[in-house]
Amino acid sequence: MNPTLMLLGALLAPALATAESCPDWNPAHATLQLTALQAQLAEWDTQYHRDGISAIADELYDQARVRLDHWQQCFPAAGSANAQPLESARGTVSHPIAHTGVGKHAELATVADWLRHKADVWVQPKVDGVAVTVVYRQGRLHQVISRGDGEQGHDWTANARSIPAVPQALPKPVDLILQGELYWRYDGHVQARDGSDNARGKVAGLMARKQLDVADGANIGLFAWDWPEGPPTLPERLAGLAALGFDLPTRYSQPIIDADQASHWRNHWYTTPLPFASDGLILRLSQRPPASRWQARVPYWIAAWKYPYAQALAHVREVTFSIGRSGRITPVLELHPVRLDDRTVRRVSVGSLERWRALDILPGDQVAVQLAGLTIPRLGEVVWRSPDRQPLATPAAADYHALSCWRPTEGCEAQFRARLTWLGSKQGLNMAHVGAATWERLIQAGKVNDLASWLLLDEQALADVPQLGMRSRTRLLESFQAARRHGLQAWLKALGAPAVGPLSAAQTWEQLAARSLEQWQAQPGIGTTRATQLFEFFRHPEVLAVANRLRTVGIAGFTG
Repeated sequence: MNPTLMLLGALLAPALATAESCPDWNPAHATLQLTALQAQLAEWDTQYHRDGISAIADELYDQARVRLDHWQQCFPAAGSANAQPLESARGTVSHPIAHTGVGKHAELATVADWLRHKADVWVQPKVDGVAVTVVYRQGRLHQVISRGDGEQGHDWTANARSIPAVPQALPKPVDLILQGELYWRYDGHVQARDGSDNARGKVAGLMARKQLDVADGANIGLFAWDWPEGPPTLPERLAGLAALGFDLPTRYSQPIIDADQASHWRNHWYTTPLPFASDGLILRLSQRPPASRWQARVPYWIAAWKYPYAQALAHVREVTFSIGRSGRITPVLELHPVRLDDRTVRRVSVGSLERWRALDILPGDQVAVQLAGLTIPRLGEVVWRSPDRQPLATPAAADYHALSCWRPTEGCEAQFRARLTWLGSKQGLNMAHVGAATWERLIQAGKVNDLASWLLLDEQALADVPQLGMRSRTRLLESFQAARRHGLQAWLKALGAPAVGPLSAAQTWEQLAARSLEQWQAQPGIGTTRATQLFEFFRHPEVLAVANRLRTVGIAGFTG
C-alpha cells in the first residue's frame, strides 16, 4: 500500500475515475459498500504502519483509495468521514521539519500543465521505499524518524544503526537534517520488467521489528532526496550532500525544460537497471520556500508522474460461464472497464470452475488484473470482497462433456455454438467468411439445428436471414460448397472426434464405427483412454445422426 504520499490521492482520482460512472446503488447499498471499503482500507493502513505488514500491493492500495474517493463523490451522504490514510502512521516523535506530500499525475498533459510557467526544474526517480528524517548532531547520527503522518513519526534510530547506508558519522562535524527514502537494494532492478517486487513492504517490515540484524540492514539503502535547510539551489544541495557521503541523488538528478524531457527521463529510468525499485518520476523546483514554512500537505514545488500500473483494480460487474466445444466450463469475470498500459480490459477468464470456487469471486468484488505477455488479461488476486454477496447459479459440470450438446437446445446453446465455430475454423473445415457471428445469425433465424443442417441451405433459405445481404449469401454458399469437398479425415476433426491417426483414402465412416473397443486399442499410437473415447464417439446417437446427414448429402467417406 502507499504509506507516505497519499495526502493528495484525490488529485489522481479524476484521472482514473473519469471513465468510471457512478454505481447504480440505492442509499442503503451505497452506505454498505462505502463503509466496508473504508474499514478495509483502515485495516490495511494499520497493518502497514503499526505492524510493518504490506497486505496488498502498493498500486492496488492506491487504486482502492481512489475508488473510495470516487464512490464518496457519487454518494456524499453515504459512509463516514474519510479518515486520513496516514492516521495510523502517526507516532510520538515530532519531525524537526515537516514532510510534505506530493501531487500525483498520471498523464503527460497534466505534467505539462504543472510545468507551465515553472523554471529550473529537476527530475529524479521516485524511489519506492519508506520515507524518513535523518538527523545528525555535530556529525554524529542522532535520530532517524519514520515519516508517520508528516508531522510525527516513530523513532527508528536503533534499527537504523544497523544500516551501513545510514552512516554513523559524517566527514565533517556538522548539524544536518535530511529527508529521504530507505529502500531495498537491488543489483540491476528494471522497473518495467520487475515491477515493485514489494520493495517498500520489505523495508517497512524490517524497520518495524524490535531489532534489525546486520545482514538485513546491509540490504537497505538511503536515497537522500532533500536537505531542507541546505543551500538555496538543488545543484548546490546535491554537491553538498555528495561531499558528506550521500552521492546517490547526484547520480539520479537531471535538469529539464519541458514535459518531453520529463517523459524522456521517465521512460529511461523505467527501462534502465537501477539499484532500487521506482514507482514514477519526481519533478521538483530547484528553489523552494524556507524549511520553516513546510507543512504536511502538498506544496507547489514538487510533483510525481507515476509509472503505468502493472496491475489494475477491477470491479466485477458480472460472472458468466463460457462452455467450450469439449464441455469445459470457464468462468469469466465481466468487469467495469479498466485501463492497463494502452489497453481497456472489460473481461478476464478465471480459468476453471475449481479456481473460481476457490477464489470465491462474486459480482461486486474487486480483483487484480494483469497483462500476460503485454496483451492477454490475466486474473490475479481477490483484493476486496463486496459485503453484499449473493450466490450464483452455476452450470453443472456433469452435464457438459465431449459428447454433450450437439443441438442448440436449452442449456446447450454455448457448447453448440462453440462446436459450430470450431467446425468452420482453420482447425476444422477452414470455411472462408464463416465465423461465430455468421453462425449466430443462422441459429437465430432457425436455419441451423445440428452440426450439418446448414449443408442443405440454399439461396432462398438464406434470403430469410436478417442482416445477410446478397454478396454475403453468395460467399456463404461458396463456403458451404467448398466444405462438401472435404473428406472423412477433415470432417472427423471438424466434428471434434478424438484423433484417429492417418486414414487411407479407401477408409469409410462405417468401417471406423464398426470397430470394437479392443480393435481401437490395437491401433498404433492409441492407448486405453483414447480407445474408449473413440469407441463412445462412433456410437453416440447424436454423432450417428450427424453422420447420417453427411451421408445423405454425399460427403466423401460417409457414403461408402
